[in-house]
Amino acid sequence: MSQSVSRLGQRRARSERAPRQPFLRLPGPRRPRRVAMFSVHTSPLHQPGTGDAGGMNVYIVELARQLAAQGTEVEIFTRATTGALDPCVELAPGVLVRHIDAGPYEGLAKEELPAQLCAFTHGVMQVWAGHRPGYYDLVHSHYWLSGHVGWLAAERWGVPLVHAMHTMAKVKNAALAEGDTPEPAARVIGETQIVRAADRLIANTDEEAGELAFHYGADPSGTAVVHPGVNLDRFCEADGRAAARHRLGLPQDALIPLFAGRIQPLKAPDVLLRAVALLVDEDPRLRSRLVVPVVGGPSGSGLAKPEGLQKLAAKLGIADLVSFRPPVGQEQLADWYRAASVLVMPSYSESFGLVAAEAQACGTPVVAAAVGGLPVAVRDGVSGYLVAGHDPAEYARALRRFAADPHLAPRLGEAAARHAQGFGWGAAASATAEVYAAAMHERRGRLRSLHGLHG
Repeated sequence: MSQSVSRLGQRRARSERAPRQPFLRLPGPRRPRRVAMFSVHTSPLHQPGTGDAGGMNVYIVELARQLAAQGTEVEIFTRATTGALDPCVELAPGVLVRHIDAGPYEGLAKEELPAQLCAFTHGVMQVWAGHRPGYYDLVHSHYWLSGHVGWLAAERWGVPLVHAMHTMAKVKNAALAEGDTPEPAARVIGETQIVRAADRLIANTDEEAGELAFHYGADPSGTAVVHPGVNLDRFCEADGRAAARHRLGLPQDALIPLFAGRIQPLKAPDVLLRAVALLVDEDPRLRSRLVVPVVGGPSGSGLAKPEGLQKLAAKLGIADLVSFRPPVGQEQLADWYRAASVLVMPSYSESFGLVAAEAQACGTPVVAAAVGGLPVAVRDGVSGYLVAGHDPAEYARALRRFAADPHLAPRLGEAAARHAQGFGWGAAASATAEVYAAAMHERRGRLRSLHGLHG
């Protein structure tokens, strides 16, 4: 930690003496040929929507594919969760997934993984030992557990470390859902160390960049804002709402508020259920029109009460309206988005909210909490509505608009699809590659300076 603190001080001193140019305006620095990505706690091959697999999985997969398409090979290191996995799997041309043995394959919670970071790092170093020096040009770590492995690997390999938090303990703890478990102090300490050690931090939004500076003392000149993307080929309007409802066996004239994501207090699916209960209490006629799909599986602290949401639906008297569906693949998820009248996302914290962007790309408006990156993902009053807080009555009020006006969902949906066009993964990958190039450019400059001083 003392080395990282010293390095941060040097970096800040340099920025005070001579302001650094913005990342994307450096004069033609070389992009990396090959990047080592670390995703310790969740594999890019896992099904998003259950366990610890979610938006970060989608982010890593799509970013890696686009980087490879643009000429940068990517190797993703993740923890093996079954002995049946091949040590190395090709995810896409130019993208490899390397499975590292670290701890038991099954039954290991994310909270227990810090004790396996040494074993994971050892596995990473074994892979590296089989390559020539300079094989990896840069390390890009995702989430704080990966950041600690990335920190050591980058130091050992003499390459820059670029880190993406995805979520932050201090931010989550400041907006904790009722009954949810706070993030431990060990994670806060770990995140602080990574912020100090990284050559560059990537934030999803300007707000996240500000949170990094406010909560963790991140140097603003070392943080780049890169909006995540959407696979616009997969998530699109395609043949429309009617066809999607036909494929999923849903009634054509129903009002369908959809929840899609991991079922845990942080994502607040209970807020949607309580809002629906309020709607039918106020207007019992809506009961015949409402279908409420909940697509996803228990995750995080939600694993402690996997049947909690079903019990809540029964308690609220809306069990007949709510349809619980397991996580689905991306193609079928796109159909759920298209079929919905509106996606409801009442999360307590979201670094960006890829689900909101995906739904809009499919022509579906969004009602979301005005937290984290959601005000960037959703244009309030244009592609959907943002709600301050988590009062079910406020969400019921927003949903009532869709119930009262059958033309509202199609009208907002058209604007939502246009808005989502600004979130392509190609642009996100290009911007990320520029961040890589800037980090490499600066490191080479530091090495030249050191050689000059010692020459």
